[in-house]
Amino acid sequence: MKIIVNNLTRMERGYICVAGVDAETAKQVRPILAGRLNTSFLMRNGGPFDMACLVDLGPTTYAGHPPEVEDHNFDPRKVSRLELVPSDRFWKLLRQLAKFRLSEVFGPELSGRGASSCGVDIGFGSASLGCLIPSRVPSLYLRPRPDREPQIRMHLTDGYFDLDLSVTDIRLYGDDHVTPNENLVPQVDKRLKSDTGVILSVGLTRPFSPSQDLPPIHWLQVNNLHLQDEPAWQLG
Repeated sequence: MKIIVNNLTRMERGYICVAGVDAETAKQVRPILAGRLNTSFLMRNGGPFDMACLVDLGPTTYAGHPPEVEDHNFDPRKVSRLELVPSDRFWKLLRQLAKFRLSEVFGPELSGRGASSCGVDIGFGSASLGCLIPSRVPSLYLRPRPDREPQIRMHLTDGYFDLDLSVTDIRLYGDDHVTPNENLVPQVDKRLKSDTGVILSVGLTRPFSPSQDLPPIHWLQVNNLHLQDEPAWQLG
């Protein structure tokens, strides 16, 4: 199976999540292992994965279940990076994938949670990955947190949901993939507010609960920002 990477996100320190578009079917695919993917899989560390790369995963085994229907097991010994997809071709692919409503991406099971979040209950939903063209220019910002690193957030709307979501785009973080790049975040927000177009890779988290009083669910987040003036922007 060959995929074009359009999701490259940070997780806990030392770990990443990757997903891409099947080059034949145009369906989203998330390569997974029995353990988690560590940062050795990044191209900067000698691995195969970076944004807009065409990657041959080798043989895969389907492992999906709602809403994480994109999951495929793969053998890391058989993975190879083939090429960088040209910017114009990558942007065209994103445009073909993108929807204008979050419900078109995740199905009617996506519902508002609290004042400015969305989520899907465990075992429900038709997808956990997709692309969105927001109905208004989104706003990228840093939320201060006491005794912790600030959190990268985004205000966005699809015309129905008005949201304030976490952003896990690995390119917006420092070399440790944990500390936000506090200089880059306002630069990207300025570009968002210029004439460049944007498509968001959006996704549902693995289920968790923010409180002992609430059941775990899959929460909506922004995985990656794709800017029309540099759609194949890589971590490098």
